Amino acid sequence: MRVNITLACTECSERNYISKKNKRNNPERLELKKYCSREQKMTLHRETK
Repeated sequence: MRVNITLACTECSERNYISKKNKRNNPERLELKKYCSREQKMTLHRETK
């Protein structure tokens, strides 16, 4: 049930991180605050398809 997901920055749309999640426990899209190297600050990163 665990699948790989890609996290993209909401401000610059750069895909910075790869993570895993359990689709059964978290069916909605994941949102995390992570560091963006292009923006050089903490930004919201959202799961992409």
